[in-house]
Parts: sequence; structure tokens; C-alpha cells
Amino acid sequence: MNKKIIIAIDGYSSCGKSTFAKSIARELKYIYIDSGAMYRAVTLCCMRNGYIDHNQFDLNAILNNLGRMQVWFNFNNDTQVNETILNSENVENEIRGIEVSAHVSKVSQIHEVRERMVELQRQMGANKGIVMDGRDIGTVVFPEAELKIFMTASVDIRAQRRYDELIAKGDKVVFGEIKRNIIARDIADENRDISPLRRAEDAIVLDNSRMSVKDQMIWVMDLIEKRINAG
Repeated sequence: MNKKIIIAIDGYSSCGKSTFAKSIARELKYIYIDSGAMYRAVTLCCMRNGYIDHNQFDLNAILNNLGRMQVWFNFNNDTQVNETILNSENVENEIRGIEVSAHVSKVSQIHEVRERMVELQRQMGANKGIVMDGRDIGTVVFPEAELKIFMTASVDIRAQRRYDELIAKGDKVVFGEIKRNIIARDIADENRDISPLRRAEDAIVLDNSRMSVKDQMIWVMDLIEKRINAG
């Protein structure tokens, strides 16, 4: 598989999109574009420069300096981990801190920040060999992607997966509440004003309700091979 393609994965919450996308990237040695990490890197940059702290949120300063923020990813062959690079510095560990987590939600809601991140994502896609997941990847970010997948699963199964995940972490949760939250998230994702969840017309639907990760990988690798050979 010498030819490289762009793989766009969209779908509902708790379908395992990120796990699936990362597995594909690891198997193909592609770059996994972690949009959440990109917003965290911008947030870190803003904090370092004093645009954001517990007492202020300087929107003008953020917008005026946004063009100087470069974010991309590097796959570390030694650790087999995707590293987030901010202006030539590996910030993968620092962006996962509590301070960044406290501010990233507000930063990610800025329209101009989103536009800048999409611009950088498209730059990363210029040479192909990338996998990205989200809710508007195949419709907005990479409408020209050679392979678009739309992931779904029944609400009950998605709720059970989320429930099992939280229980394994030691959290005390109620299945019914998790199910209600997932239904509410679906409605919000489909009806949000900016980049609502939509299936691209040429996306292939993957209902993984009864599929293991191994089954999904066998399924997708066959698709990828066909896309690459088709070119």
C-alpha cells in the first residue's frame, strides 16, 4: 500500500470513533489528526502568553496571534504514540493537564479558532496519509477524502459501552442516566448551528453494534485496499 489516502470518520458519540481511527492510523503508519489535541495546544499557547488565566480571557489577543500558532502531529515510531507539536515543541504531555482542561472548552467555541484549525488540518492532509474522526470531517474538513465512514450503533449498545467504561474506572453511574445523556447528545450533535453531524452522501455506514474492534479492522482494511488500488 504505497499510495496514501485520506480517511474521514464521522458518527455518533460512544461509537468508538477515536479508538477505530487510531487503530487504522497505527496499522497504516498514518498520522492521526486529534482535533481535541489541537484545541488543547492552542489553549496552552494562549495560557503561556498570558491571553488566558483564571481572571481574564483576552479574545482580541487570541485572534491577533492565532495565525502564529502552528499545530501538527508526529508519529513516534519508538513509542508508537502520536505526539502533538506546537510551534516545533512536543507538548503532548503538557496539553493533558488540568489547567488546559479548564479552559479548552471556551477556546474551542471561538469561530476563528475553529477556522484556523480546519486550515491546519487541510494543510496536514495535503500529502495524504491521515486519519481523522469527528462529526463533520467528511462533509466539511475533508469532503474530498478517498474513504469516508459514518459510524453508528444502537443507543442501548452505546450506553452499555459507556457504562462499562466508567464502571471499570471506578465511577458510580446509572445506566438509564447514561442512555438519556447519549440521546441528548445525539439530538444536540444533529441540530447544532455550527457543523452539525451529517453523513456525507458518499460515506459508507458502519454499524458496529455487533462487531468487535478486530472485526471492524478486517472490514476497513479491505475497503482501504480497494480505495488504494482503485487509483
